[in-house]
Amino acid sequence: MTETKKERITILDAGCGEGSHLSSIQGKISKHHTCKALGVGVDISKEGISLASREYPNAVWCVTDIAHCPFASEQFDYILNILSPSNYSEFIRMMADDGMVIKVIPNRDYLKELREAFYKEPNKQRYSNDNTLALFKSHFQLVDVKQVRYRFALDHTSIEALLQMTPLSWGATEEGIKAFLQTDVLEITIDLTILFGKKHRS
Repeated sequence: MTETKKERITILDAGCGEGSHLSSIQGKISKHHTCKALGVGVDISKEGISLASREYPNAVWCVTDIAHCPFASEQFDYILNILSPSNYSEFIRMMADDGMVIKVIPNRDYLKELREAFYKEPNKQRYSNDNTLALFKSHFQLVDVKQVRYRFALDHTSIEALLQMTPLSWGATEEGIKAFLQTDVLEITIDLTILFGKKHRS
């Protein structure tokens, strides 16, 4: 987050899941800045919001569809959208005039090990974020782009959690998933683009 003179900044995590990303960001802000961070997380998953509310009580958690958020207009300084669906008209409505939306999207090699294991068709093994990037730029003024790429090893428990999390496993066969779970340690590729956007000025 950039330096601010505000006493409090408001952050909406749209598609917050179990809340760990928003909680981590709040912690870093309180550690490195004098302003307070009011975090609000929304997700359509009741299970995710229930877990977030138990684990991270210092934020507001809400079960809702991001297409119909129950918040007044121009309420948030930052809107986070991390590997989740978007509703840009709602984001624009809820953003402060000087606010920013931060969207994280997968790149070509994101979790490529799963695509290679589960899908034999070449077109399903490839991924492009060109359309996602173009849609973002049509709604916001793109002010910055960051690339994040690294690999890390997963143990068996982490592999199971990953398969439950990612839509890449939804179309896989039961045999393919069972075979993948036999892997004791697997290196996974994280390949992401972070987009920073502000409202277009007329």
